[in-house]
Amino acid sequence: MRYGIFSDIHSNLEALEAVIKAYGREGIDTYFCGGDIVGYGSDLHECIEKTGQIASVIVAGNHDWAAVDQFSSDYFNSFARQALLWTKERLNPREKSFLESLKFVYENEDLTLVHGTLDNPQDFDYMLDSLTAEETFKLMQAAVCFVGHSHVPGIFIRDKHSQIHYPEELSVEVRPKHSYIVNVGSVGQPRDGDPRAAYCVYDTAKRQIQVKRVEYDAEAAREKIIRAGLPEYLGNRLLAGK
Repeated sequence: MRYGIFSDIHSNLEALEAVIKAYGREGIDTYFCGGDIVGYGSDLHECIEKTGQIASVIVAGNHDWAAVDQFSSDYFNSFARQALLWTKERLNPREKSFLESLKFVYENEDLTLVHGTLDNPQDFDYMLDSLTAEETFKLMQAAVCFVGHSHVPGIFIRDKHSQIHYPEELSVEVRPKHSYIVNVGSVGQPRDGDPRAAYCVYDTAKRQIQVKRVEYDAEAAREKIIRAGLPEYLGNRLLAGK
């Protein structure tokens, strides 16, 4: 099975379309989305529609749930709250129902998918270090868990001695008696200094996980954000990937 796993689109249609095109060369069997379809960007309707069409599994992100009043906006900074209000005013009833239906966690025999962490997933905590990763490792049933939320791709590895490692490489072989937490990064608002859209491929036959990047027209996405009346900062940060 070849899984295409992506997350944190944030209403960035240009980035999403570039990722979908890149996936077209990967021979993907099924697609999973780690949440945050909306927020920050201007193309919420198109991103909800395209993600719903391509992904067989979608879990809830904090922006998705906040947009339908299921998560408090108190946790958002001022720019995010402005974008959240803008988004809430434009969601139609069908889109609201769709976002409300998203669950926190998905599991199958190959993997687990959650937006933030497995411990208290409804709180949408960030997994930024080995201590927070350890709590999710304890709850994993499958050998691999995919997350998003931080917009920074990376892979935590717990070896057979229960030691946790965080290598620089974004491509790993899934080894016996090892566990993996893979942050697939962000499609629509990368924050690791690389403005290219991030996406992930998991090949269970080859036992290989790769986080990949693809160029997209960030300038066009930026201009849309500004024209829509959203904070200029949200457009400018796309060009820097921060």
